[in-house]
Amino acid sequence: MHKILTLLLLVCTAIGYSQNIKLKGNIKDPAGLPLEAATVYLSNAKDSTLIEYTITDNKGNWELKTHAINSPLFLKVSFVGFANYQKAYDKLTQDTDFGIIKLEDKGTDLKELVIEGEVPPIRIKQDTLEFDAASFKVRPDANVQALLKQLPGVDIDENGKIKVNGKEVNQILVNGKPFFDKDGKIALQSLPAELIKKVQVTDTKTKKEELAKQKASGDNASINLTIDEKNNKGVFGKVTAGYGTDDRYEANALINYFKGKQKISLLASSNNINATGFSNDEVFDSMGGGRNNISMWTSNDGTAYINGNRIGGGGITTTNIVGLNFADQWGKNFDPSLSYFYTSTDTKNDSRSRTETFLPDENGVTSTNKLITNSVAKRNALSFSNNISTQFEYKIDSTSTIFFAPKFIRSNNKSTSRSTQNTTNQDDLLLNDSEGFTLSESDENNVSTELNYNKMFNSRGRSLSVELSTANSLNENGNINDTRANFYRDTNNDGINDETRKDDRNQLQKSRRTSDSYTADITFTEPVTDSLEVQIGSIYEWDNNVENNRGYDYDYTVDDYVNLRDSITNYTRSSTQRVNPYAVLHLKKKKIDARASLGTNIYNFNNYGEYLGDTYRVNKDYILPSARASLRYRIDKGKTLYTSYNYDINLPSASQLLPITDATSALRSVTGNPDLNPGKTHRLNLNFNNYDWANRSGYYMWSGVSINETQIVNKDSIASDAKRYTTYTNINGGYGAYIGANYNKSVKTEKGNTYRYTFSLNANYSLDRAFTNGVQNSAKTLGLTPSVNFSYDLGELLTINPSYSYTFNDVKYENLQSNTASNFIHKATIMVTNYWPKHFVMGNDLSYTYNSQIASGFKKDFFLWNTSIGYNFLKDSMLFKVKVYDLLNQNLGTSRTITPTGIYDVQNNVLKRYMMFSLTYKINNFGDKGKGGPGGARGGRRIIRMGR
Repeated sequence: MHKILTLLLLVCTAIGYSQNIKLKGNIKDPAGLPLEAATVYLSNAKDSTLIEYTITDNKGNWELKTHAINSPLFLKVSFVGFANYQKAYDKLTQDTDFGIIKLEDKGTDLKELVIEGEVPPIRIKQDTLEFDAASFKVRPDANVQALLKQLPGVDIDENGKIKVNGKEVNQILVNGKPFFDKDGKIALQSLPAELIKKVQVTDTKTKKEELAKQKASGDNASINLTIDEKNNKGVFGKVTAGYGTDDRYEANALINYFKGKQKISLLASSNNINATGFSNDEVFDSMGGGRNNISMWTSNDGTAYINGNRIGGGGITTTNIVGLNFADQWGKNFDPSLSYFYTSTDTKNDSRSRTETFLPDENGVTSTNKLITNSVAKRNALSFSNNISTQFEYKIDSTSTIFFAPKFIRSNNKSTSRSTQNTTNQDDLLLNDSEGFTLSESDENNVSTELNYNKMFNSRGRSLSVELSTANSLNENGNINDTRANFYRDTNNDGINDETRKDDRNQLQKSRRTSDSYTADITFTEPVTDSLEVQIGSIYEWDNNVENNRGYDYDYTVDDYVNLRDSITNYTRSSTQRVNPYAVLHLKKKKIDARASLGTNIYNFNNYGEYLGDTYRVNKDYILPSARASLRYRIDKGKTLYTSYNYDINLPSASQLLPITDATSALRSVTGNPDLNPGKTHRLNLNFNNYDWANRSGYYMWSGVSINETQIVNKDSIASDAKRYTTYTNINGGYGAYIGANYNKSVKTEKGNTYRYTFSLNANYSLDRAFTNGVQNSAKTLGLTPSVNFSYDLGELLTINPSYSYTFNDVKYENLQSNTASNFIHKATIMVTNYWPKHFVMGNDLSYTYNSQIASGFKKDFFLWNTSIGYNFLKDSMLFKVKVYDLLNQNLGTSRTITPTGIYDVQNNVLKRYMMFSLTYKINNFGDKGKGGPGGARGGRRIIRMGR
């Protein structure tokens, strides 16, 4: 491994030295002051293609290292607010100092050529970083994701997470509006790169901040893809259909109609290969969720994936999706948009798991006691959902704007499970076993709205903001539990069970849950000086949650669930009113943006319950502080330091607080604790970003710590037959910390080839506390993940991308003889894509995963090799492809999780080897397509004006 890293560094160093001339100079404004972040670049005189570029530093200095150029070219300089500068040269073959170059005001007569219709490759405008898409070369049929990978400072990791100069991108827009969803994944994979004119990167703002024209308070980034007006008309898209061995199939279609401000997109997808979202990768289509270079990640809904296969939920999923996206502008002041999704999934999974639960000695001394639970389950889950999201923005006048975003989700979920389970102690003595069948079906309706109104007054910076939001949901659930459980006891303590207790049940529980939340936030902003403003506001929030559970035993005489079972029948209601008056100080300087918010949270917290003929009331009032602060210090255009502090409050739920027992499971019962106090946590984050635009290299670091002043945790008591009795308690002193760093560099060779390498390190450390059998136990967890990624692009012909990561986890326990548990994972991957011979596209992804310390009977390592070959024909409008998933037939769905209380090993069934044949039809009829040739949509007419 060391030899490989050394070789990569030597290669990159050698390439860097192959750029054999150095150009430099200094850029100043008309008054002779240095201009920071001016763009200096070289372009070919023949076709204006970009050769190389850089950005000036805070003293106006710039330096370019490039190869000797023996053909006519231009030296160009651009800065927002001044006229562009250009000077022609027949060639540049030696080191040159261009001295001081002064830019002129726009409209001033110039002695040099001025390019009015040309845009520099990169431009920094206040808080916006802007890339000219045409300046970055991608394949003619590349999508937006391929374009982003070419942009300096943009990093897309193996999980698809995008960062720009270290800032995580949490919003992607098209012409300022969502394209199906704000996460932008559909836009990245479906929109052609040649459609895009500019890629704009800004700090992500809340809608409230956006309407009030305030700076962002967070540290995330937003990408806006702007489409050139001449290309913003026509129809484009892609349709794919494939069928393979083992009856595997996939079908994807995305058709877009753009005309000026109006955009209509229709998508449809159907497959049984675990692609739960919409994706259409150039090499592997939707197979396994894309390039299958996923090591392990978690989706927004909390589902975990490994190698494109779900774990936890696990299994093989059949998915059907239909979606519609609409955006337009009606008149000058009204902007509507709408997205609709219908999704259905059918997941089948056979799983087995092994759990070790460590037990401290009741007297607090070192203990070797533990429980070992083995289980086998066969599950089937069906889900159907309709999701409608709308946004309406109306500019009442030049000072007032109103924004309204209603959203509706209706879903139905049904799942069945057959399982067997047994639990033994450390001496292999059987404590309990069970088998059973469960069926659950639920209908859920969710309606939410967001209404924002902002009014700007005559005084600069004075504004009034009103934000109203609602969230209402109704869930009706029916759950059948048909199980038989046996509990064994060693009454003589001689290692032999001599007493058995049975718990057989066939029950139906019907549940009706409603949740209603209403929030109002009113803020008045008053500028004190040009750089200091004060915000005064108040939040009012009302939440009401009601749960009505009715349980029935099965009556075999009438073949129905009709006998009311009091032990699983209960009613709870929780109502919370919160008033939060607050004040914010906001300091806005050229390099500093700081804000501090202080206030008071006044809670009226009422809980009511009925159970077994008794009623329970737990009503509490709290007066707690609210505090948050942030500081962003822009050291220069490429360096930023950001830190933030939050004080979080977490109220217990009604089920945690009311002394009502949940006895629906034979193996576990849960009872609330009326003495619980709210959880209180301090969170501090510190991030540093540094990107050198001139050298296309940069690093960023992130860190954070959370300290639990008070935490709500489970308090478990485990009986001698291994039945678990759980309640809740408060505990103090837990904490968690993380730190990470990333360094990346791109090098472009004389022949246009590109190297990029990335080194990163993530580390985390935490102290978690819990109660088991009356003893407080602590677990200290250390996690380390170093990784390296290298990519090489041989022009447009070949891409090679090897990567390696090592993940180490170590947990140290108190009160246990085996006081430590650890595991590590090796993950090595190489992805190769080539576009030679002409019209062919081939891909090979090979990964090796080794997971140490997996329990006996679980395989530790495997290779996953996916391969694909495609051929373009009919003027590249059709693509025929043959793909093989898991060529070696070794794919596994095993994983190990180490928790503060034990170790969990699981294996789910996964997709195994299959071959698929597919056909893709591409539609690219937009802009100048068919009129100006293939390059018509990317190239722009450039107007040259001669200065006198």
